[in-house]
Amino acid sequence: MARLFAYMSLAFLLMAACGPARAQWEIENSGTTADLRGIDNVGGGVAWASGTNGTVLRTEDGGYLWQNCAIPPGAEHLDFRGIQAFDANTAIVMSSGKGDLSRLYKTTDGCHSWKLVFTNPDKDGFWDAVVARTVKAESGDVCDVGSKVILGTILGDPSVHKSNQADTTTESSFYLANFYAGITCSKEKVFPSASSIFALPGEAAFAASNSILARLDPASTYWMAVGRRLIQYSVGFTLPGRYEAEDFCDIGIPFSRGSSSAGVFSLAIQPGSFTPPGPTKIGGFHWKVPSCQKADMVIVGGDYQAIDRQQDTAAFTGGSNKFSLAQTPPHGFRSAVAYDADAKAWITVGPNGTDISTDDGKNWRALRPDAELHEASDADRNWNALSLPFVVGSHGRIGKLNPKALDAAKGSR
Repeated sequence: MARLFAYMSLAFLLMAACGPARAQWEIENSGTTADLRGIDNVGGGVAWASGTNGTVLRTEDGGYLWQNCAIPPGAEHLDFRGIQAFDANTAIVMSSGKGDLSRLYKTTDGCHSWKLVFTNPDKDGFWDAVVARTVKAESGDVCDVGSKVILGTILGDPSVHKSNQADTTTESSFYLANFYAGITCSKEKVFPSASSIFALPGEAAFAASNSILARLDPASTYWMAVGRRLIQYSVGFTLPGRYEAEDFCDIGIPFSRGSSSAGVFSLAIQPGSFTPPGPTKIGGFHWKVPSCQKADMVIVGGDYQAIDRQQDTAAFTGGSNKFSLAQTPPHGFRSAVAYDADAKAWITVGPNGTDISTDDGKNWRALRPDAELHEASDADRNWNALSLPFVVGSHGRIGKLNPKALDAAKGSR
């Protein structure tokens, strides 16, 4: 089952490849003391955050003022690990917990009210991550054609999905279910779980920062960072027969086997760097084994019970389909990683510090508070999740990247 862990939030900032360190985070007033676990920056000044005790926050002015949203019904004690927002009015939020403590809610009125969309159907299941986007309904299965709906995917820990799978297997498999949730209509629908994504003995995912799952469209391709491997899973049709087919590819992550509290906690993919999946070909009765897709990827993690241990905390692909360990690793356990396209830099955060890489994840260096900017001594620490330029952490901590730091980083390269 997924590991519940409470580590604190942490500060984050950019540094030039050849310039001085300028760890500039603007600490914002969130108006809450909840541990914040999820953050999603929509753009245009709109961002949403989520955390413990059913907490959801939103801002429409770039973080100057954070609104404490109404608590979704029955969610007073839920831990909202994942949030996906689409504009100032529309968002979904996912809680993580065993069985029916894993739930999905939606709002379409700026978080004044919430609707319970789905509850985990598996008593031993545990939801880890959610990704979603808005689309127009193409058929009348859920809403009228052309209606605006949320198309999303939920990843959960391995269990026997008796109530939500297409076949009758009793083997433990990961929960991967697509869903529709109406925006301009009121209907919802969840589709059968992909019950063929079987787990290795003792394998599970970490519900750390809602960043271990990626859905790469237009093809239905899913990348899941679980345990010590990246699973690439695609659903499509064969050529020339147009039979529905599933493709799998496992990419090993060279983290050594340690305790159950260690592994991969976050995956980031440089936008536009992945190779799109090709059609699955069929010859006779034998499937052509697909090759693993390439991308510029970075994964981070470690052992959340040994936060200062640097071993096995980051790996990178450099545009390939093979992970290599970072030559100079981050300075401890890291729960989230993100890519900043403007600065061409990777940022990673955890309970004891923030690190940056400007060479595709090969080498990391710590970011420190800038005394000249009168930053607090813990301005680089105690963060859980990233959605640039925002970072969130424990006890209601929210930070925002100072634009001057970004300008300095770009100007000094």
